[in-house]
Amino acid sequence: MVRFLSFVFASLLAMGMFLGQPARADGDKLVIELKNGKVVIQLRPDLAPKTVAQIKALASQGFYNGIKFHRVIDDFMAQTGDPTGTGMGGSKLPDLPAEFSDVEFKRGTVAMARTSDPNSANSQFFICFNSIGCAGLKGQYTVFGEVIDGMQYVDMIKRGEPGSGTVTNPDVMQKVYVQ
Repeated sequence: MVRFLSFVFASLLAMGMFLGQPARADGDKLVIELKNGKVVIQLRPDLAPKTVAQIKALASQGFYNGIKFHRVIDDFMAQTGDPTGTGMGGSKLPDLPAEFSDVEFKRGTVAMARTSDPNSANSQFFICFNSIGCAGLKGQYTVFGEVIDGMQYVDMIKRGEPGSGTVTNPDVMQKVYVQ
């Protein structure tokens, strides 16, 4: 009986249940190759299952390869995922319903960009540079991941013009894939 309970405890601990963390499956990491290095994002299907499914589908199709960081605001965020590079484009997949949560926005949080319509997220997303700049976004944007490795490379993404964040000669996501 003791051996069985030890096994159960070890299994639950390995799954993260005692830590309040959902178990992670293979294929729940998004890798973005930038010119300076790789960024690894832990996807959160427990928070945003429809969003994660769409991000994974787009990455698997090669949709994100070569797409620019078209809007980058110092001390706030870096936005990408628009094939037109204007902030007005998206994929051919349908827009997503909002999957808002109470997760705090902090350094490395990855969330969907959208218009004023909460149900307009499609392919564009942003990565927060810090907690201060993104703190006011809680409950207003769909969080679908968190950078777990390579945040130093996110910090190196070329910043845009003060005020607009529009980037001249922007950095690109060279290759994006699910791991």
